[in-house]
Amino acid sequence: MAFLKLYRKKLKENYDFLNSIFESKNIQWGVVSKLLCGNKLYLKEIISLGVKQIHDSRVSNLKKIKALDPTIQTVYIKPPAKRSIPNIVKYADVSCNTEIYTIKMLSEEAKKQNTIHKIIIMIEMGDLREGVMGEDLIEFYGTILSLPNIEILGIGTNLNCLSGVMPTQDKLIQLSLYKQLIEAKFNIAIPWVSGGTSVAIPLLLKNARPMEVNHFRIGEALFFGKDLFTGETIKDMHSDVFKLFAEIIEITEKPDIPTGELGENVAGNTFSMQETEDLGGTSLRAILDIGLLDMQPQYLEAVDKEITIVDASSDMLVIDISSSTQKYKVGDLVSFHIQYMGALYLLSSNYIEKNIE
Repeated sequence: MAFLKLYRKKLKENYDFLNSIFESKNIQWGVVSKLLCGNKLYLKEIISLGVKQIHDSRVSNLKKIKALDPTIQTVYIKPPAKRSIPNIVKYADVSCNTEIYTIKMLSEEAKKQNTIHKIIIMIEMGDLREGVMGEDLIEFYGTILSLPNIEILGIGTNLNCLSGVMPTQDKLIQLSLYKQLIEAKFNIAIPWVSGGTSVAIPLLLKNARPMEVNHFRIGEALFFGKDLFTGETIKDMHSDVFKLFAEIIEITEKPDIPTGELGENVAGNTFSMQETEDLGGTSLRAILDIGLLDMQPQYLEAVDKEITIVDASSDMLVIDISSSTQKYKVGDLVSFHIQYMGALYLLSSNYIEKNIE
């Protein structure tokens, strides 16, 4: 059985690195846990780090977090669906919102549950995912300001999530100006300007973050230490908090080119003869006990640099070990570094064992 391993020491060192930066700049932050897909073993590891906020896009995961530690502030990080509102009010202390209709329903439900539900108003700033348009923000804010059992905790934005728009200094200055505009118009203070995600970490390191941006939501940087501007690993952080291990279930010398009439495979792809113009011989192929049900090959990189990933079917991954100096045999484990999206597939699979180093 293939398994995913989390390295506790590396996770803690990444957390401590980020936390020291945020504390030094008086920034509040929370861990985005959606990557963990509600895995209790890994959620406990996050909680043990001393986090004060956990953010997720699945209310079922927030329910698990509250069961593990009810003192943690939970944040639901996408606009709530109508049918989820009772549970969002129950398990999320804060939610991100873009629709007056939805906020009114949250208000009604919070009144029923005799609680105050906090919200962040998300603003569209070019990435074209969720967000209130800037020209509508003042009217929007005024409409919901007096709703009962609702507390407006702040404003925020999401960048680099859909269209790839980067959180430049100019973008975050624009978000800061929205804060100033609202505070001047309504004579109120806005506690959070939540403009920071993993992709904005390099701005912090360069001291290019506008001071008003005082709240960050961090997932990928914590788990992968990645500078999303350059693609490199941030200095003093680890990129390999997670590692995948899969077992070899067959090793055979096989032709490089399939024989017979060719059609689409299970993934809808067809074998390209052009990609194999220089082939025609044989290669030593190993089959691993993991497939497309659990992962996507493009998000994996073998730790052994001499291994080439050939392709995958639903339950098996084929690799070429011809160039490797290691003497692999059936039953051996092959390890892989994984990218963020690769970890998301693996953690959402019930067929991949999860453990901790």
